[in-house]
Amino acid sequence: MTKEEKFAFVEQFVMDYRHVHYRIAYSYVKNEQNALDIVQEATLKALRSIQKLDEIQYLKTWFYRILVNTALDFLRKHQRVTVMEDDTLHFLLPSEENEVTNFDLLEAIDRLSPIHRTVIVLRFLEDLKLEEIAAVTDTNVNTVKTRLYAALKKLRLDIGEEYL
Repeated sequence: MTKEEKFAFVEQFVMDYRHVHYRIAYSYVKNEQNALDIVQEATLKALRSIQKLDEIQYLKTWFYRILVNTALDFLRKHQRVTVMEDDTLHFLLPSEENEVTNFDLLEAIDRLSPIHRTVIVLRFLEDLKLEEIAAVTDTNVNTVKTRLYAALKKLRLDIGEEYL
């Protein structure tokens, strides 16, 4: 496949799945503008390094790795300062007692280390398989399993067994 064909394929992939990419970025920064910036930066990085993509079948995991790393870089640069938008706050504020659980879970996920949060977000919010998460995080499957179980254990301790 030529560089131009790869470029067109990546461009189509980014457009077709932009809502998924935005959701992943937003899960890290909780701010619409920052999430959009992260997706844009990840897209630019992907297009600039298109020659590094050897097989197009790995486009999804290749791009997810770029996206997650870009989000983590953003958090490191901004020292995890999170500015929430009014719409987000309104959405997250509980209107019923059972919604408190969801808010507690989201807060607990935010308190996880970036390594553990990445595994939780990719597994449960993006429904990736363990093998795909291993490819995105550039680790082996057993490491992903260990991180997943450790993250779930931390979440259980943080918000209670009955909510997970």
